[in-house]
Amino acid sequence: MPTTAPSPKLSTAFEQGGTPLADATASDSALRRFLFGLPGVDAVGLESRAASLGTRSIKTTAKAYAIDLAISMIDLTTLEGADTPGKVRALAAKALNPDPTDRTTPRTAAVCVYPDMAATAAAAVAGSGVKVASVATAFPAGRAALDVKLADVRDAVAAGADEIDMVIDRGAFLSGRFLKVYEEIVAVKAECGPARLKVIFETGELSTYDNIRRASWIGMLAGADFIKTSTGKVATNATPANTLLMLEAVRDFRAATGVQIGVKPAGGIRTTKDAVKFLVLVNETAGEDWLDPHWFRFGASSLLNDLLMQRQKLSSGRYSGPDYVTVD
Repeated sequence: MPTTAPSPKLSTAFEQGGTPLADATASDSALRRFLFGLPGVDAVGLESRAASLGTRSIKTTAKAYAIDLAISMIDLTTLEGADTPGKVRALAAKALNPDPTDRTTPRTAAVCVYPDMAATAAAAVAGSGVKVASVATAFPAGRAALDVKLADVRDAVAAGADEIDMVIDRGAFLSGRFLKVYEEIVAVKAECGPARLKVIFETGELSTYDNIRRASWIGMLAGADFIKTSTGKVATNATPANTLLMLEAVRDFRAATGVQIGVKPAGGIRTTKDAVKFLVLVNETAGEDWLDPHWFRFGASSLLNDLLMQRQKLSSGRYSGPDYVTVD
């Protein structure tokens, strides 16, 4: 299916104020010129397109494929103060074998935990291909000194994290200190070593779609491997509209640079119907190259159970109900 073409305004946006893309981060003023030279977001058009794509229906065979793909894209997550090694091991067991009654069920992409649980998770999934993602940088508020944030990242990577989910300094961003946000991401990326970096914007706190677009470009310019909507800890998390906007950003960034960046919506995606809507957004906006766990993830926990119930219904013709899947 066709994707939306990159914005024709981007080629000129890269040159706004005499600042080409390669030099956009040379100074605070250069970065500001670049970000405010990006095309403004048509909020009505964005929300209308997201809603329209959400009405697409798919055939039963395509639904079976979409369910398995969605399962394989989940970062199965527990980020609670009451997390214990036993809970993390149980979560890892579910990631490895989501449906014990059907061994054809794909594994999830990753388990996502706090840094102090990364070693437990790494031991539980060792050799399986399931990744360990760890939140860091004073998650979820990000209110800590940079050296503390970097130590958080080092500890997680040393404990076996394959991926780091960092939060940006929303206070710095909202007060216009864009270069500070950029430099902090660059510093965190350097500490990640071989681990991939997901940069969380907390879109519900950024107030406007224009801010989400600007944050997306800061993250990508700074070396993010993924851009991620939310922590799941605020009232507004992933929505079709904000995810569509971020998908447009990664599409346009690859068109401009040749570099592909992943997208991770997180928080509030709970049903198979929701997941399929997001996969349609991916296909129609960024394209098939992003329909892969390496480039698209769902930050979720309860979503997996609904996907498993719908998968069982497709295979057996009967709806088993929530009592037939494990409770996270």
